Amino acid sequence: MQGIIVIKCGGSTMDQLPDSFFQAIARLQQEGRQIVIVHGGGPAINNMLDRVQIVPQFVDGLRVTCEDTLRVVEMVLCGSINKVLVRRLTQAGAKAWGVSGIDGQTLIAQKTAKPLGWVGEITKVDTTIPQAILAQGYVPVIAPLSVSEDGADTYNINADVAAGAIAAALAAEKLIMVTDVPGILRPQADGTKAVVAQTSAAEIQDMIQSGIISGGMIPKVQAALDALGEGVDQVVICRGTAEDLLGVCAGEAVGTTVRMNVNHAN
Repeated sequence: MQGIIVIKCGGSTMDQLPDSFFQAIARLQQEGRQIVIVHGGGPAINNMLDRVQIVPQFVDGLRVTCEDTLRVVEMVLCGSINKVLVRRLTQAGAKAWGVSGIDGQTLIAQKTAKPLGWVGEITKVDTTIPQAILAQGYVPVIAPLSVSEDGADTYNINADVAAGAIAAALAAEKLIMVTDVPGILRPQADGTKAVVAQTSAAEIQDMIQSGIISGGMIPKVQAALDALGEGVDQVVICRGTAEDLLGVCAGEAVGTTVRMNVNHAN
């Protein structure tokens, strides 16, 4: 039996995702594949913060979330972004059901020790709701917000981190991270950059230290490593095209494939 595929859609790519991407998800669903989508919404959040005159702040590529920002994040992620994705999936012929990590305490978190405000570190993933949605033949579309153990507090969760944790909890076959670049890029001697076709946990640490991986790619690869450490077989970082998505699901070499260990001998 084919396993679950978790797809993380980055906020920076949301407006760029073509109709064919959602049609590809509908096709996979109709073929019996179980798909879970976890989404971000960075640009839309920034636009709304600008409208309400709150200046966004970031530390190491992660959003600092004050109380006012948290209210905007919750409104944008659980409201407009989540429903746009559900609507586009529905228009493409898929069956989709939008929720957030708050619903049913799917994502339980505690406040991070980092100076990021109301940002949480996930302590538990309850897969009851995603599994129930999948069992009914729908694609769960999950906004990355979390709740405290006692339900009193809401925390913002980096979407890459949320996707990795959800993929691990669901024992997903693959975690696909859709981004606006074709994968991890390595500088070449001629000044161009080439996609790293496959890499390992150890190589990723080297690339972070050398600066090849930087900025917003760091939380992506760290979430990938966390997911691999929890039993996900492979993480693929690729563009949001139908060709890339269908290729990854068919086992083709697309983007950058990250595994715990990689043999480069062949």
